[in-house]
Amino acid sequence: MQADQAKVLIVEDEISIRKFIAINLHRNNFEVLEAEDGETGLEMAKTFTPDVVILDVMLPSMDGFEVCMQIRRLMPQIVIIMLTAKGEDMDKIMGLDLGADDYMVKPFNPLELIARIRANLRKLPGPPPAKTNCIFFRRLMLDLEGQHFYKSGREIELTPTEFAIMKVFLSNPKKAFSRNEIMNGVWGRNYFGDLKTVDVHIRRIREKLEEDPSAPRWIETVWGVGYRLKGEGSTYKYQE
Repeated sequence: MQADQAKVLIVEDEISIRKFIAINLHRNNFEVLEAEDGETGLEMAKTFTPDVVILDVMLPSMDGFEVCMQIRRLMPQIVIIMLTAKGEDMDKIMGLDLGADDYMVKPFNPLELIARIRANLRKLPGPPPAKTNCIFFRRLMLDLEGQHFYKSGREIELTPTEFAIMKVFLSNPKKAFSRNEIMNGVWGRNYFGDLKTVDVHIRRIREKLEEDPSAPRWIETVWGVGYRLKGEGSTYKYQE
């Protein structure tokens, strides 16, 4: 998706921060919506279906974690970027566990926020190709056109970030990827984020994919390197 076509909802109760973000988004050709509390933000997300939600953790009436969880359950394709207080590592981890795609720590550079929005938007599906395009590996299938992921014929709901990570793995099965390589492949080489973000997303994928996430049989940890998709089988693309 092109950034100048994107609609961004800012859910932030501090008006100075909200307006600061809105001004910079407008300058970069985003369509901007604003909400001052969690309940309003959730209703606006349902009504206007934005492409991106910038979501503060500390909100009146309904906190950002609850808003994040409900948006992700109802609208899995929306990109969610959470705003956390400086040094609050548990807020970051909890937000990612509940379905956020990314986070920013206050105070932040607005140019970095714009860069992160664009990096996450690149993971969203563009116009569908003329032909069906799928990647198969053993009992897994990744539908690149419809943005669907299946295991043994059963669809597993993935967020845009999780889908992009699985595309990296399925395109290169049995190859060990470092966290840097996964981050570069999913977010882009100009993205500077915390590598722990990769670990959180991998854990979330395992919870959906593995029979026993504590003993993964699909995505294994390669000590000293990172992760790889393991197992016997072949990978190929199918076009009809």
